[in-house]
Amino acid sequence: MSRADPSSSRLAVVIPAFNEEDTVGDVVRVARTVTPDVVVASDGSSDGTADAARRAGAHVVDLLHNAGKGAALYAALQATQAEIVVLLDADLTGLTAAHLQALSAPVLSGELDMSIGVFEGGGFVTDWGNKLTPHLSGQRACRRAWLLAVPDLGTERWPEPAITRHLKATGARWAYVELPNVAQVVKEKKRGFWRGAQARTKMYAALLTYRARRRKS
Repeated sequence: MSRADPSSSRLAVVIPAFNEEDTVGDVVRVARTVTPDVVVASDGSSDGTADAARRAGAHVVDLLHNAGKGAALYAALQATQAEIVVLLDADLTGLTAAHLQALSAPVLSGELDMSIGVFEGGGFVTDWGNKLTPHLSGQRACRRAWLLAVPDLGTERWPEPAITRHLKATGARWAYVELPNVAQVVKEKKRGFWRGAQARTKMYAALLTYRARRRKS
């Protein structure tokens, strides 16, 4: 399937992905119901993530080495010229076009500068984690130019704290948007309990120590 002309759509969906061959295709197919401009940046994946995304109709940026979600997000943003972008994680389940419309509508209308999606009713583990730290959600909509101006966006392994900091620094208008029945496949299921728990611990350590690391730099 050929890639849609980037200039033909005001809205793009960008999806950073690392070893998500089982779910990325479904996420892409839902994204393509709201826009033809869907970009997946495979962050040095060692499985079939890139092929699964291509088969589903995404334009794929295939990074050679795993550099982190920030680098993948930055690469995906460089591969579209859309004014508004929706950011999605590649391991979502239960996603529908209605969720993407709810997330993007307040930004497309100019009501908000950013909307941040939070899970509701998708499952206890992901609901609980998302509500405990909603500012770390990977489901967002905003102007592409604003996002590219986030300091250190492409160098942060987990870019959500940097995005949150930029929201405060720029006085941007933002709000949470509920995404009913959406969930993520937890790391413990994808990688096995112990490897998944270790990966989760490392992720939260990096996310929650962002401010301390930035003060030292």
